[in-house]
Amino acid sequence: MAEAQGNQNANAEKTFTQAEVDAIVGERLGREKAKFADYEDLKNKAAEYDRQQEASKSELQKAQEKSAKLQAKLDSMEKHEKLVAMRTKVSKDVGVPAELLTGEDEETCKEQAEAIMKFAKGSRYPGVKEEKHESKQAGSSASNATDGDFRELAGQLFGRKE
Repeated sequence: MAEAQGNQNANAEKTFTQAEVDAIVGERLGREKAKFADYEDLKNKAAEYDRQQEASKSELQKAQEKSAKLQAKLDSMEKHEKLVAMRTKVSKDVGVPAELLTGEDEETCKEQAEAIMKFAKGSRYPGVKEEKHESKQAGSSASNATDGDFRELAGQLFGRKE
């Protein structure tokens, strides 16, 4: 019978009061805080080490780093200058504004320029005749020719033939 009561007590779940739970949690938090108690100290030591390393660099190392940065900047500027020169050359060859070209090499820029020219030439009004008027008098006949062109265009647009 004593053995049966011992088994019942062992099988029964143990319950804790709020005070006991608080004590257990507080103890575990204390152990965790103790693990990282020196964190701020280590952080300050690491920052100080970094400052000392930077200060210990020789003037030669600093000059080499500065030189490398300047060389990279120079290379970038030279590349940009070559691109501008190449785009300007293609622009003059084909007759397209250089600002419209975005290619990184001459072949790509030529393809772009040709596509732009093809697009620009295809934008004429259908059925409009291109005639060059020779003016006998510079002022009045030139404006009459322009008026005549506009009248012809308006007639074509609105279905009237004049």
